[in-house]
Amino acid sequence: MNTTGALQGIRVIDLSRVLGGPFAAQVLADHGADVIKIEPPAGDDTRLWGPPFRQGSAAYFSGINRNKRGMVIDFSTVQGQALLRRLLESADVLIENFKIGTLEKWGLDALTEQFPRLVHCRISGFGADGPLGGLPGYDSVIQAMAGLMSVNGNADGAPLRVGLPVVDMVTGMNAAMGVLLALQARNRSNRGQFVEAALYDSGVSLLHPHIPNYLWSGKVPQRTGNAHPNITPYDAYQSATGPIYIAVGNNRQFSRMCEFLGLDALPSDARFADNASRCAHRQALKDILEQALAQQDGRALVDQMIRLGIPCGPIQDVADVVKHPHTRHRQMVISIGDYQGIASPIKLGDTPASYRLAPPRHGEHSRSILREYGLDEQGIQALIDSQTIREAQEA
Repeated sequence: MNTTGALQGIRVIDLSRVLGGPFAAQVLADHGADVIKIEPPAGDDTRLWGPPFRQGSAAYFSGINRNKRGMVIDFSTVQGQALLRRLLESADVLIENFKIGTLEKWGLDALTEQFPRLVHCRISGFGADGPLGGLPGYDSVIQAMAGLMSVNGNADGAPLRVGLPVVDMVTGMNAAMGVLLALQARNRSNRGQFVEAALYDSGVSLLHPHIPNYLWSGKVPQRTGNAHPNITPYDAYQSATGPIYIAVGNNRQFSRMCEFLGLDALPSDARFADNASRCAHRQALKDILEQALAQQDGRALVDQMIRLGIPCGPIQDVADVVKHPHTRHRQMVISIGDYQGIASPIKLGDTPASYRLAPPRHGEHSRSILREYGLDEQGIQALIDSQTIREAQEA
């Protein structure tokens, strides 16, 4: 049992696979929760989502399953279902993303009635009911259906998937936040509750400012490439050494940028006097700015500009980010033995995140966890012999 972090003493049973659920459980684990990840005999799908691979598992799996102890249970068996009930008796949180109806088939419906203090968090594609209720959903499908692809990409290009699983990640964050809210409510009521995080809902929730813009104007938002639909200059601009990003949010920043670039007359030009005017003449302004940047070293320039209070930065690739001095200073890449991963971005002064366990091998802790629950060696071996549980050799 972990004895550090804001969530010490909280036990989480993580039955989820792929991304949203495992990510939510890792958020809780990083902050002290004792997370038991239970996989089916075939393993979490993401163990195979590579290359790259190490020791039979993909980097994809490792990125969202640290700080967890792992076991394997075959829930298609009566013994496996009984074992899950035993684990839930002392659990605070259950996170799962089974197909709607699966738990009910196992006799595990109405979990918060069977286990009154349990917070039951379900992650699904579309929720349990409604026109799309119970249907499967993956990140990219939701990006398409929830409108994200329609506003992503170049103005003259086709709708484009965001280049990372943003819907899954945000759904995981919403699930973790929902769990924490339910635990807080339990402090008053002494009862758990059902928490639902649907990919579709999370995808729709990301459409800011596009849905507010549409609700007020009636105009369907269009793709604007790197440019912001509501603010100018807020775009990628070409310099002599490559593109940089400038994000000017108010007139003061605009005047300061113009002064720095030697464009002192621009703020008094009626076309650029305020943000609405700049948006109406965004291409003319972009042409002027890129002409001023044409002979400039972009990286050196943005380093000076940001220190003057002008929001801007170089457009970096992943390797640049990993080796950047500020990434190291913020300790955003961490190691546990041979494991490396992205650190928690949540910084708590008194109870910080900690990194204790590398992602588990398939079934790594099956035997030791069952010992904690009072099973003797003979009983554990019987479960192994019946293939109800599987184990890997522990380190």
